[in-house]
Amino acid sequence: MAASRPTLADVARAADVSVPTVSKAISGRSDVAEGTRQRVLEAMRELGYHARVGLGGNERHGIIELLIGGVGTLWAIEIVRGAEEAAARYGRSLVVTSSLRETFTVDGWVDAALAHKASGVIIATSRVTGGFERLTAARVPIVRLDSAGSGGSDEAEVGATNWAGMRDATRHLLDLGHRRIGFIGGEAQVQVSQDRLEGYSAALRRAGIAVDPELVCEGDFMIRSGEDSGRRLLDLADPPTAIVASSDLEAMGVYHAAHERGLRVPEDLSVIGFDDTVLCGYLSPPLTSVRQPLAQMADQAVRLLSDMAREDASAHPRIELSTELIERGSTTAPPQR
Repeated sequence: MAASRPTLADVARAADVSVPTVSKAISGRSDVAEGTRQRVLEAMRELGYHARVGLGGNERHGIIELLIGGVGTLWAIEIVRGAEEAAARYGRSLVVTSSLRETFTVDGWVDAALAHKASGVIIATSRVTGGFERLTAARVPIVRLDSAGSGGSDEAEVGATNWAGMRDATRHLLDLGHRRIGFIGGEAQVQVSQDRLEGYSAALRRAGIAVDPELVCEGDFMIRSGEDSGRRLLDLADPPTAIVASSDLEAMGVYHAAHERGLRVPEDLSVIGFDDTVLCGYLSPPLTSVRQPLAQMADQAVRLLSDMAREDASAHPRIELSTELIERGSTTAPPQR
């Protein structure tokens, strides 16, 4: 005879707590002491008890929580669009929260997600790296979009080929004849920033060019950091003839810095961005950029939440979508010096 599945009562006995306390711990209630919650979780692991919640059950409706680092950028708009369309296909609703809101707290957001009985959550910000233990305890699936993620190995992820994308961008400039190529990254602790810097460095090394630290700037993916870094690079005694930026917004900042100095793009300075948002077509000249499929990444994150819940999976899958260099008018051969 097959062994019977463990019950809440079995978990309660193993953890030496009441059945209601087990239910509260599983649902993520904040009125359960952390030590008690950990005993319950350990008992669940030992007994092989699985609490089933989320997109894979028989519920027709549910909520997906999307936590994003601001909702005013074109990057964020593409993420929200892809997630909303995918959520609708699964009969779900999307709730979007900005981690940049002044009143935002992780605990408050987790409280709201649990109160909404969220089917799953998507984390699309590098500024929030932890505090999700109550979601995990409640068996709410979590997927991180590594377009701005921290690269944690204990989370499911959907990302893009950041290393290859920046390698291709740098290689394009090398093929045009550039040898002094500046790089503007994102925050140093963010995995995608590290991957893009490594892609840039690999392309230079392959061409027999040493990476010059004075040509490498840390940014934050926003316009201001592109302006500030662009100014620093262009004010060097031997400035770069081209700059690759880790976002289209940073590239826009480089345009501003170049125009301040009377430099023309691309005649005096070639510029490449990353993301390939609609902004690229409105810059003058139109911006060459590495396209990452932002809406498709969000779509895949919703699908992954569904798979994780339906299969009650403990694995943490990783999906990586391809990037593509889109050539426009912002790059050309370097000027003669």
